[in-house]
Amino acid sequence: MARLDSILDNDFYKFTMQYAVVKLFPKARAKYQFINRGKHSFPPGFAERLKVAINHMATLKLSKSEKTFFSDTCSYIDPTYFDFLQGYRYDPEEVSISQNEGELSVKIEGLWYRTILWEVPIMSLICELYYEMQDEKRVDDVEVMNIVTKKMNKYDKLKITIADFGTRRRHSYAVHDLVIKTLKEHTSNTFIGTSNVHLAMKYETKPIGTHAHEWFMFHAAKYGYKMANLLGLENWSDVYRGDLGIALSDTYTTEAFFRQFDKKLTKLFDGVRHDSGDAIEFADKTIRHYLSKGIDPLSKTIIFSDGLDYEKVEKISDYCNGKIGFSFGIGTDFTNDVGLERMNIVLKMTETLPEDGEWTPVIKLSDEPLKHTGDRSEIEMAIRYLQLDEHA
Repeated sequence: MARLDSILDNDFYKFTMQYAVVKLFPKARAKYQFINRGKHSFPPGFAERLKVAINHMATLKLSKSEKTFFSDTCSYIDPTYFDFLQGYRYDPEEVSISQNEGELSVKIEGLWYRTILWEVPIMSLICELYYEMQDEKRVDDVEVMNIVTKKMNKYDKLKITIADFGTRRRHSYAVHDLVIKTLKEHTSNTFIGTSNVHLAMKYETKPIGTHAHEWFMFHAAKYGYKMANLLGLENWSDVYRGDLGIALSDTYTTEAFFRQFDKKLTKLFDGVRHDSGDAIEFADKTIRHYLSKGIDPLSKTIIFSDGLDYEKVEKISDYCNGKIGFSFGIGTDFTNDVGLERMNIVLKMTETLPEDGEWTPVIKLSDEPLKHTGDRSEIEMAIRYLQLDEHA
């Protein structure tokens, strides 16, 4: 049965954000909710099986070897954080799970510094349990490795760098483990690391990531939409002092982001991450922004990470080559290419209580309108307030 066996089986940016939350917003609270974008129908008993897997997570704790790896790898994080993480335990009481026929409900609530770690492992468990209970047979292990190798042989010819970003919607831990093993053993320098800290440790590669949309969603609730990106990045730079310098750009559309990405931040951050909307249009906007600030775009990097496959990567690579630095984070096309339908699910922050006061709804305005999340009236208000295209 699906279950997690390491507290580090999670995305790197969840830990880096947790550290920042502990330092800056230790009293903040948050709520999250599962969103079934793909309209998947969950089999009878699914919620109960998921509860068992989540209850098991309460037994996970940071081992001595994991603490040593993590602290040695991330010298820019204070030693006190790793002591904190060593004492951290998942609390299943923060998670509420129910099922109405084929519809699954998952809600999370608690202190933000605690609840921030739930999202990715719960999503990975939902995916693995879904395939397990549907009794859908994937391709065998040899074919999983062959698929990855064939893709890497093609990527090698593009002379690019690629990281694995596939934890949250992987087919299963077993497949993810095979993928990273194959990527690590591949003879080229194309593969540079994984977002999964546990697998980075197991295969002696680099954990990769910075922050996610919820960082800016919280800042919007605390400081307002027009200051969310600016203060989100200011606070990030105060914590990391120049390390982890890739800025996520599309929490409130890249149009709003680049308005707030002033010259100081533009110079300070190493680059930006693209996660929605047309990749070529985004590259053009980014290049124009750097040029407008008197900065050589080739000194900066775009990390592309939006639903990538070879065709998209090739198109982006051909366009950006010689114009701006770039790299790629590939998710489900590595970790869930096993001959079955891929799941389309998310688990997003829905409300936050920054400190004392009232719960505040949070939203995300993606560059792809179908990816907007949150209350529709709040979305419409934010679009007007940020003076964005009404059709966004």
